[in-house]
Amino acid sequence: MDIFLAILAIVLIIIGFIGDVLPVIPGTIVTYAALIVLHFTNAIQYSAATLIVTGVLCVVITLMDYIVPAWGTKKFGGTKSGVRGSTIGLIVSVVVLPILGITIGPFGLVGLLAGPFVGAYCGEKLAGVDDEMALRSAFGSFIGFLAGTFMKLSYTFVICFMIVRDLVIALIR
Repeated sequence: MDIFLAILAIVLIIIGFIGDVLPVIPGTIVTYAALIVLHFTNAIQYSAATLIVTGVLCVVITLMDYIVPAWGTKKFGGTKSGVRGSTIGLIVSVVVLPILGITIGPFGLVGLLAGPFVGAYCGEKLAGVDDEMALRSAFGSFIGFLAGTFMKLSYTFVICFMIVRDLVIALIR
């Protein structure tokens, strides 16, 4: 059973990394689930403090991932239309591009990165904002998206390190 749970934890970490980049999958939550799964093995046990701290960080990062892009848009002078456009652009880049068959390679990544930017710009333009301000808003949205992705990836890297370290130690024993 321990081997099955260890393999499941590794699969969840991989899915967590994918979810950190693709907003369709809640990457930090899946990553935390990998830690919980590994905790139920006989070979690896985490303290309550470790589980609570990593769980609280998971919740905070998940919430911040929704707040930071909107904050970035507003910080750079964007309006609610820019924030909505950024969200729509992100959804379009995650849903429409795969339907068109553009999911892997540079075009999939470019689409994922450009979606919030283009969406914020279009949202601002539809609201009647001038070009310079619309571009600033779009740039803020892009920076916010990158910051949120960086937070999620950082969390997943730390949890991944913990899991790999503990699996190696358990194998050595």
